[in-house]
Amino acid sequence: MMKTKEKILLKALELFNEKGYTTITTRHIAAELNISPGNLHYHFKHSEDIIKILFQELVLKMDELLNTMKEMENNALENLYQFTFSTCKIFYSFRFIFVNFVDILKEIPEIRSQYEEIHTSRKEEFQMIFSGLQKNNIFKKDVPEFMMDSLIQQIFIIADNWLTHNRLILKLDQEAAISHYTLLQMNLFYPFLNKEQQKLYKKQYITPTP
Repeated sequence: MMKTKEKILLKALELFNEKGYTTITTRHIAAELNISPGNLHYHFKHSEDIIKILFQELVLKMDELLNTMKEMENNALENLYQFTFSTCKIFYSFRFIFVNFVDILKEIPEIRSQYEEIHTSRKEEFQMIFSGLQKNNIFKKDVPEFMMDSLIQQIFIIADNWLTHNRLILKLDQEAAISHYTLLQMNLFYPFLNKEQQKLYKKQYITPTP
């Protein structure tokens, strides 16, 4: 049976995603769960405390995904696609964080500090993954370091901002958005693939224009 704390976190995530964290208070969450505000405040004193835990859950899910990718000895193009797709899926499930990213980082210093640390460690993890792809002849081996650094930065920029772009511009539903932005990020890798992998990429992921 799900504990009250878990129910609060699930309902808060749902409401934050649907209506925005700035419009949802602990009273709203308590009302949706048919519990007293006092019961909710026993577990979380403020909305900020809920957001901190949800951010931790997001980080843990991404840690698991990255560890799986790093531990694979024979990473292939399909593994890279599945990793990118899974990342988009996770981000969508915590979309309120990214749509309100700047405000959340400004209002909750603990999350800002953690994000800055994560940004550094993630860069190292991506470098390790890409190095493995070079060893497996998926990526070209003669890629200049500055190009690899730029690729990682581009990935971070798209990953952190695609949900806002979708909400403002494309307005795609969940399934279409995840598919579209997965491919958009995958397209960043195309110039880094060797010729055989480029052929495979176009065959598997690029739909021919009628």
